[in-house]
Amino acid sequence: MSESIHPGINLGVSHGDAHRGSEKAVFGFWVFLMSDLIIFGLLFATFAIMGNAQAGGPGPSDLYDLRSVAIQTGLLLASSFTFGLVSLSMKHGSRMGYVLLWLIVTAALGCGFLYLEVKDFIRMAADGGIPQRSGFLSALWALVGLHGLHLAAGLLWVAVMLGLLAARGMANQIKTRLLLLGLFWHFLDLVWIGIFSIVFLGGMA
Repeated sequence: MSESIHPGINLGVSHGDAHRGSEKAVFGFWVFLMSDLIIFGLLFATFAIMGNAQAGGPGPSDLYDLRSVAIQTGLLLASSFTFGLVSLSMKHGSRMGYVLLWLIVTAALGCGFLYLEVKDFIRMAADGGIPQRSGFLSALWALVGLHGLHLAAGLLWVAVMLGLLAARGMANQIKTRLLLLGLFWHFLDLVWIGIFSIVFLGGMA
């Protein structure tokens, strides 16, 4: 049998049954992520169409705090790096202590991102930037809000994995679930890069 059907997205042959058992799960999860990407693609298209539909309400220059968004971007990119360390710690030696450490750091960075995002939404609402005010704001809240909901789900997933690791250690199923969580987390980072570039930087151009 070949080492991997999906090069680079695997546990490695040294993990034996866990490696072989994760292959189908990884492929199925890629299918899920692609379907999720279609939803985000539709919301990006909606935002592009509604970008100028402000109906006399506040626009990007009135609502965006690029400093806060830049910090959020830095936190999320850093969390992607730390989750990479989770994957490396698991793949090369199944070092549970390091896996736990980097998962906690990843969660802390994700919580920081989510805190700043919620804070920005509250400030925008206070400044009249509520979703029902215009097509632009409806599209903005839908796109950025959906990403935030995904990140919140990812943080819940991290919390569950921390509990499972504490209870069951580096069992084969735990390794597969961490592999899938890593794919999900990196996917959210890629979506955010699109949001940062198109919604925030593009909106201020």
